[in-house]
Amino acid sequence: MTKKPPLIILAGPTAVGKTELSISLAKAIGGEIISCDSMQVYRYMDIGSAKIQPHEMEGVPHYLVDALLPDEPFHVARFVEMAKDAMQKIYANGHIPIAVGGTGFYIQALLYDIEFQDNDTGTSYRQELYQLEKEKGAMYLYEMLKNVDPKSAESIHYRNVKRVVRALEYYKQTGNRISEHNEEQRKKDSPYNYKYFVLNDIRDNLYERINKRVDIMFDDGLIDEMQSLTQIGVSRDNTSMQGIGYKEILDYWDTLGEPYGSTIDENGIASLKEQIKGDTRHFAKRQLTWFRREKVIDWININEYDYDCVKIMDYMLDKLKDSGIIK
Repeated sequence: MTKKPPLIILAGPTAVGKTELSISLAKAIGGEIISCDSMQVYRYMDIGSAKIQPHEMEGVPHYLVDALLPDEPFHVARFVEMAKDAMQKIYANGHIPIAVGGTGFYIQALLYDIEFQDNDTGTSYRQELYQLEKEKGAMYLYEMLKNVDPKSAESIHYRNVKRVVRALEYYKQTGNRISEHNEEQRKKDSPYNYKYFVLNDIRDNLYERINKRVDIMFDDGLIDEMQSLTQIGVSRDNTSMQGIGYKEILDYWDTLGEPYGSTIDENGIASLKEQIKGDTRHFAKRQLTWFRREKVIDWININEYDYDCVKIMDYMLDKLKDSGIIK
């Protein structure tokens, strides 16, 4: 029987503290990190994605960070392809891959080695849905999804038009709900000897960190970053603009009828801050909903460890030894 290669997953909602812990873990076990984030893969999008910076990596190799230009498409099939390529390099280095992020669908696809068929044929219904969104708004599409696949609607924000369209298109093409498809995928055996850790915290504490993070983003120049992106031609049609923080700014300019890249006054910034905080809190809630559906997870409630990275690390290392991933 062939021994399964090792894989460590460190997931959790946004702002829970994955980055710091992942660096410590990688240094402790000889790991290299694969980002499972749909926005940090893009260059020039540092502030809104809360992207790890080179000096924060502390010499630990990171993959799928700054790998694409903002006008390039990025979807789950491309993620799996890029992540598997990174894993081969990590194994060749004699190290252990640590998949880190909050995009549960990407993690699931990697963990169970899901293959994706080319669905770029027959796109008329997809275009019809996008036209509906332009005419009637994102909430109209979202209500369509709630009617045919309420479970998917629980884990997708109505503003994430791309994922709403994908779920509706899947239902149209197959007659099945994509949420049921995802449940079936979770029943597959993984080709990896893996440990799947999910960090969590008391909700009020998590939300407080989210709010602070958004304030810091604006202090660090989120509006300037967005203006720079519009100057190089990034537009609403790009996948990169689906990210929370970026799409709210685009919506703000649209609402005012202002051209993209316009200056935003203090009242506008205050309004945007509250919008982005609310959307990020809702996103964190949906992330946790996704992770709770996974079958074999080690939940780590960081408050129970007094927010002490050393205590959390000790727990994780014990679990990794028990599973035979490390000695």
